[in-house]
Amino acid sequence: MARRPAATAAVRRPAPEVVRGTARTDRRTKDLVKRLRPGEVAVIDHRDLDTVAAETLAEAGIAGIVNAAPSSSGRYPNDGPLIVLRAGIALVDDVGPEVMERIAEGAEVVIDGAQVLVDGEVVATGTRQSVASIEAIHESSRATLGAEFIRFVENTVGYLDDNQDLLSDDLALPPTKVDFEGRHVLIVVRGHDYRSDLQLLRDSGYVGEQRPVLVGVDGGADALLDMGMRPDVIVGDFDSVSERALRCGAELIVHAFRDGRAPGAARLDELGVAYELFPASGTSEDIAMLLAYNSGAELIVAVGTHTSMVDFLDKGRSGMASTFLTRMKVGPALVDARGVSRLYHSAIRKRDLLLLVVGAALALLIVFAASAPVRLIVHSIWSDLTG
Repeated sequence: MARRPAATAAVRRPAPEVVRGTARTDRRTKDLVKRLRPGEVAVIDHRDLDTVAAETLAEAGIAGIVNAAPSSSGRYPNDGPLIVLRAGIALVDDVGPEVMERIAEGAEVVIDGAQVLVDGEVVATGTRQSVASIEAIHESSRATLGAEFIRFVENTVGYLDDNQDLLSDDLALPPTKVDFEGRHVLIVVRGHDYRSDLQLLRDSGYVGEQRPVLVGVDGGADALLDMGMRPDVIVGDFDSVSERALRCGAELIVHAFRDGRAPGAARLDELGVAYELFPASGTSEDIAMLLAYNSGAELIVAVGTHTSMVDFLDKGRSGMASTFLTRMKVGPALVDARGVSRLYHSAIRKRDLLLLVVGAALALLIVFAASAPVRLIVHSIWSDLTG
C-alpha cells in the first residue's frame, strides 16, 4: 500500500536527552491539547498516535510526551509518532497505565532518556523513541499489512447490513434553514491535510466566488473559523467543538443513534443553544454528506475526510461499512478538495476575463489618445462643431 507523506510541520532538531516541564495529564488527547502550553510535558494513554492528534500536540509547542501505551504498536504504519519526533518533542513510549495516576496534573516532570522522574524519583520507564526506531516499527508493520487489510475488509463487509438505513429514501433529515438545493457544499473534517486543503480552496478563489454552503464536522467547524470562514452548519457529536464555534451562528445538528439517543446533546443543553437531531448509523462525516446530497446539493467538496484504511485505523475504526455505503450513494456529486482547487485555480474566471478586456480597452484608448493623427482628427472635428 502506498504511503502518504507525513504532515509537514516545521522540523526542529531532535529533543535533548534530558527534558523538563510541567505535566498535563489526560487519557483523552483531544481534551488534553486544549490546555497544553509551550514547554510542558503531555502525559497520555494513546495507542497508535494518530496524525491529527500528533499535529495538535506539535502545534502546542510542548517539550515532551509520556505515553502509557505504544505510540506505534506495529499494527499499521501510523504517521503520528514521526510528526511529534520531527517537531523536536521527546517521546517516551509504553510506560504502562499506572503512570496516569503516578504523575499528577501540574507536577514538574523530568524525562531523562527512557526514564520519567518526579521530585527526583523514577515513576516510569519506557522506550525512548526516535525517528529511526519508529521507522523500523513501520517497516515491520508493512510486512503484515496485507493481513490487516483483509481483516479490515471482512469487518467492513460484516457490518454492511447494520448501515442499510443510510441508503434509505426514508432517511429522516433534520429541518434546516440553509438552502442546499443546486448549490456547492464544502464539508470540512479534521483529517489528514485538512488545513492545507482548506487554504488551497480559499486562496484559489473557489470559496469567495462559488459561495458554497460551509459544513463543519465536529472540529472542522473550528478549522473553518480559523481560516476566517463561518460555518453555516455544524454536524457531529460535539465532543471536540469549541464554544466559540457553537455560538458562531451556525445551525447545529447532533448525530444521534438510530434509537434517538444523542450523548452529544447534553453539552448543548447545558450551554442553552438550539440544535436538531439526525438519527442515523455511520459516522458524522457520513451523515454530513447525506444531509447535503439528500437536500439537493449540486456538488459536495470534501476536506479532510477519511478514505484509506490507514485513515480509519488512525480514527480507531476497524472497518468502513457506513462510509462505503455513503460514498456509493453520494458518489456522483462528491469530489476531493485538492482536485477542485487545482482545476479552479487553472481555470479562467469571468471576473479575470472582464478585467483583461477592460485593461486592453484602456491600453488602446491611451495609444489612440497619444497618437498625433488621432489628435489632429479630434481637433478638426471639435473645430467644425464649435466653428
